[in-house]
Amino acid sequence: MDVVSAALARRIALAAQGFGRPRPSAVGTRQLRSAVERLAVLQLDSVNVFERSHYLPLYSRLGPYEKALLDRLTFTARSPFVEYWAHQASLVPVTDWPLWRWRQQEYRENGLRPDSWSSQHPQMLDFLRAELAGKGPLTAADVEHDANARTGPWWGWSDVKTGLEVLLLRGEVVAAGRTNFQRSYDLVERRVPADLLAQEVSRPDAIRELVRTSLRAHGIGTVRDVADYFRLSQAETKQALADLVEAGSAVAVEVAGWNRPAYLDPEARRPRRVEGMALLSPFDPVVWERERALRMFGFHYRIEIYTPAPKRQFGYYTLPLLQDEALVGRLDLKHDRQAGVLRVQSAWREEGAVVDLDRLVDLLRTTARWQGAESVAVVDRGDLAPELAAAVAGTPGTMVG
Repeated sequence: MDVVSAALARRIALAAQGFGRPRPSAVGTRQLRSAVERLAVLQLDSVNVFERSHYLPLYSRLGPYEKALLDRLTFTARSPFVEYWAHQASLVPVTDWPLWRWRQQEYRENGLRPDSWSSQHPQMLDFLRAELAGKGPLTAADVEHDANARTGPWWGWSDVKTGLEVLLLRGEVVAAGRTNFQRSYDLVERRVPADLLAQEVSRPDAIRELVRTSLRAHGIGTVRDVADYFRLSQAETKQALADLVEAGSAVAVEVAGWNRPAYLDPEARRPRRVEGMALLSPFDPVVWERERALRMFGFHYRIEIYTPAPKRQFGYYTLPLLQDEALVGRLDLKHDRQAGVLRVQSAWREEGAVVDLDRLVDLLRTTARWQGAESVAVVDRGDLAPELAAAVAGTPGTMVG
């Protein structure tokens, strides 16, 4: 069995995720589509203190682009992508729709239990199907019904909203778009081509194909890594990987220091170096599986959005800082839209890391322009903040660590 060094495993993983490639001189629809297809999943999240999560992975890999292009690519009637519960709420290629039939069937079967919401609200589901058939696409707020009232803050959904989400999970309706991040819903047959709706794929075959896609996107990983990409069971993932190894579509390897079996995409690039600096979304595939981020990069990462402010260690919305082949820091960013300022609320350096301040300042200024901000301001919080503030102000100095 081949042994892969930890450093090479990092480079393989980053290259598989699209890092280390020359960036295009201009980013258009073709480049965006290619990048999303390579990732195979783009996680959505509503937090907008800096930028909505699904815009960030493409910025991290391609550089500045017009966000309206991604909106038109992903949230239109003939989009090559569709929203589904893949890795949380995510955009996935519409051509993969048959691969999710087994998950939709699971949700339908769960809805047959006497204590399920679906079993207790069949009239609501019938009402929503009829409303969408006659008036769709609709947001939850568009639906006129006595039960369309929130039951509390945050996730206190009305019965109308709950019903629409149930139908979405079952694959009967899809997200037709988003306005101010609020979903509109429509019948699946209006958004997914008929040939894809008619295509039948068995559960084992679908999971094997999803595992193949996950391994290709990761480049290298453990059973847990590969399973997490599409939130598959580890048992089914392990069997699928064994099938892929037998077929020559995966290679069993050892990675130094991992202390568990690993698998390699035989077509994965093995670059000698990966260069570039990028800020990563908390929901970027490079870091979204926290145990993998710790094992691969020595990076212990938690989102502190729901942590009370006095108990936060790093900040509300800290973004990992990728410098070449290492995660060297984390920055808590906020786009102050009223003032036109990109605020670095805190800046932290990982223990033992050397941060290239010149590149970081250049990245922050580029990010500010991409966001439509006129300047960058650094708050004095975090062990990297003083040097970063000085560098932003123009004081000489390139590397700190």
